Amino acid sequence: MKKIHIIILGAIAVIIAGLLTMMKDLTTYDSIASARQKEGKYVHLIARLDKTKPIEYDPVKDPNYLSFYAVDSLGNGTKVIYLNSKPTEFEHSERIVLKGRMQGEVFACKEILLKCPSKYKDDPAQQKKNLEQTTGEPTAQPVSKVEKSY
Repeated sequence: MKKIHIIILGAIAVIIAGLLTMMKDLTTYDSIASARQKEGKYVHLIARLDKTKPIEYDPVKDPNYLSFYAVDSLGNGTKVIYLNSKPTEFEHSERIVLKGRMQGEVFACKEILLKCPSKYKDDPAQQKKNLEQTTGEPTAQPVSKVEKSY
């Protein structure tokens, strides 16, 4: 074999090894039931906060311990333990993305992403109300008929 062939084969091997390493980080969104089947594997869950059950967070006692219950879109629930401070606006979020591993019946969460689509909806009435609050003046009503005066 020529030296160029050996170099090309080595480069291909390095590229394949790099791609396999990056593929290890790729995950899909799972339900709580499928996460239980993949116990110990890193998964992403899309869920919502179960507001019927208590949230355990005492920043004076331990600011890096948050415990709550999450329910996915299929109705399955699990206890979540997050060893970090509670995210701002946590209780107001409509959906949460949880990244971590199932350990028995408990989800050990490493990262929480909050999703709040209501903030981004185009609601003309709410935009008008926000504008009135910031300026202190009522906004002008649209004119349905234009009159010409000469």
